[in-house]
Amino acid sequence: MNIEEVMNPDVFTVNNDDTIREAALKLKSKEISGLPVVDSEDRLVGIISEADILSTLEEDVEFPRDLWLPNPFELIEIPIRTALDWKKYKKILEDKKEILVEEVMTSKVYTVSPEDEIYRAANLMSKHKINRLPVVEDGKLVGIVAREDLIDSIVNKREKELKDE
Repeated sequence: MNIEEVMNPDVFTVNNDDTIREAALKLKSKEISGLPVVDSEDRLVGIISEADILSTLEEDVEFPRDLWLPNPFELIEIPIRTALDWKKYKKILEDKKEILVEEVMTSKVYTVSPEDEIYRAANLMSKHKINRLPVVEDGKLVGIVAREDLIDSIVNKREKELKDE
């Protein structure tokens, strides 16, 4: 089974020349913890996460000592926004609203292609402790695949096999 069969082609993105304020608003409105970053030609150029945005605030905010910030590649299941009060940081973010996404995004991104087998995605996710992978074809973002997509496909395949027996 390949990635194209299980990926989600509808991906929320931000542009590299968007501001971190725009990215933060999109993260909040979509209730997600990270977004692929694309250029004007829809080529994947990075990932921006809540952790990336919060790191721009570090010089102005003292975060709780027990706050765990994930690897920038990791799009966590329980978003940081549940641990922090976004309203509290609104003023600080407002002051830094002109910072561009490309200034704080993570540029090194692990990807898969639509033709890759799902096992390649599972291996990358496991090896690098990430939950989602952008799907790229000819340098352009064409979808996203999440751990739950892989698990669902494996379960559905097994259920189909059992029915056919």
